[in-house]
Amino acid sequence: MINYGIVGFGLHGDRRLMPGFELSENSRAVAVCRRDRGRAEATARQYKIPHAFSSVEDLCRCPDVQAVLVTSPNNCHLSDVLTAVRCGKPVLCEKPLAMNADEARQMVMAAREANVLFGVAHVFRFCESTNRIRHRIAMEEIGRPTLARTDFSFYAPPDHPRTWLHDRSVAGGGPIADIGVHCIDTLRFILQDEVTRVTAIGVKDKRSNDVEAAAVLSLEFARGTLANVSVSYRAEYHTAVEVRGETGALVCDKGLTVDFPVTINLFRDNQVVDHQTVSNHLAYAKQVDEFSAAVEGKKHYRILGEEGWQNQLVLDAAYESMETGKTIDVPRIGAAH
Repeated sequence: MINYGIVGFGLHGDRRLMPGFELSENSRAVAVCRRDRGRAEATARQYKIPHAFSSVEDLCRCPDVQAVLVTSPNNCHLSDVLTAVRCGKPVLCEKPLAMNADEARQMVMAAREANVLFGVAHVFRFCESTNRIRHRIAMEEIGRPTLARTDFSFYAPPDHPRTWLHDRSVAGGGPIADIGVHCIDTLRFILQDEVTRVTAIGVKDKRSNDVEAAAVLSLEFARGTLANVSVSYRAEYHTAVEVRGETGALVCDKGLTVDFPVTINLFRDNQVVDHQTVSNHLAYAKQVDEFSAAVEGKKHYRILGEEGWQNQLVLDAAYESMETGKTIDVPRIGAAH
C-alpha cells in the first residue's frame, strides 16, 4: 500500500480524488496540504486523513508520505512539483502540467536529474472507453483514420467553486488549458500519433476576463489524420469522441465521462453494426494504483512527465495561433507512447 500526500484539494478532491482512493487497491491518502491550515484540518477530519499541513515542504518531508499527488491551481504546479522532487518523493501532477511548456520542461528535467518518478494525471487514459477505441483503431476496424473529433464542455457560472477558472495568471488559460488538454491527450493516445500543427480560434465574453470562454482547435497529426477539438465554459456538460476512417467510424457520445456507462458505436455505411457499453467508474482508482505500482517498481506508469510536456507544447501552439491567426507548428520532445 502506497501512502499519498495530496497537495491542494477543493472540488476535484471531493468529487474525484477521494472516491478514487476509496476504490483503489493499493493506494491511500495519509496527508493533505491546503494553504489555509484550518481548511486542511477540516478536510483531514472529513476523510479521516492522519496528517494536515499548510506547507508543501512539510507534507513532502512527512515520513508517512511515500508519493505526492499535486492537485493545486495550475500556477502552483511548478513550485509544488519541484518541492516534491527536491524531497525525493515520486510525484503525480494533475493536468495541465504547467502554465507553459518551459515550466513543463523544468519539471521533467528536475525529475530526470533527481531520478524521481514523475507522472501526469491524465485520467482518460485509464478509461475503458478510450482504451477500447485505441485498440479497435489499432486493429484497423475502421481502416486508416482520416478524421477525428473530441468535444468537452461544461457550464462555469460566476460562482463556480473553482473561482480561478477565469484568471489567466492562475489557470494559464480558459477551457483550452482546462479541458482541451484532455481532448488533445485523448486524441494522441487513441490515434497513437503526434500533433504537428495547430490552428485555433476562441471567443471571450463579459465573464471570461482574460481567458477564452469557448474555442475550436484544428489539429494535424503526423500520419495525416485531421482532428477537431471543441471546448466551452458556456454550454451544458457534454463530451464526445469520434474517429472516422476509410472503412467505418467509431463514435462514443459522452465518451470522456466517469459518471455513467458509455456506448461505443461502430458505423459502416451510416449504420450501427456493433456497439459496446462500458464503464469508466474505476478510472481514478486505476490511475493512482498504476502510479503506486510504478513507485514499487512493479509496473510502468503510462503517462510520464514527458507526455505532459508534449501536451503543453500543443497548448502553447494553440494559444499562439489564437493570438496571431496563424497555423503553428508543434515541436516534438521525443515522448514515448
